[in-house]
Amino acid sequence: MSLNKVMLIGNVGKDPDIRNLESGAVVANFTLATTERYKDKNGNWQDQTEWHNIVCWRALAERVEKYVRKGTQLFVEGKIRTREWMDQSEQKRYTVEILADSIQLLGKRSDSPGIQQTRAQDVQKPAYQAEEAQDEEPDDLPF
Repeated sequence: MSLNKVMLIGNVGKDPDIRNLESGAVVANFTLATTERYKDKNGNWQDQTEWHNIVCWRALAERVEKYVRKGTQLFVEGKIRTREWMDQSEQKRYTVEILADSIQLLGKRSDSPGIQQTRAQDVQKPAYQAEEAQDEEPDDLPF
């Protein structure tokens, strides 16, 4: 048995890059910053920021395109994926990405410029649950 599960809360670093593939699928890519705050040995506060590459597909990507902008605070659930690719000099490169299963908008409505004129019920729903359930809306959670 194994588990590949990631949960992140952070802020979007730049507006999402949205692409429509020839197959008709939509993919969204963006960066998410998470910051850990701690005191160093001298008692001074230090911030350690990690940048995560987030990838969203299909209905989730469409909702990201509609609601997510630079600075938006998000809760992202997904899994870690390492992708291999060749650069221009034919060197093998690796990229670590978070393949998002669901995204929830956090913060105040005024903090997310992309959702100022949307209906509250659209924002409150989890963005998307699993690729297998593409055509179904996710169930409401009891909490």
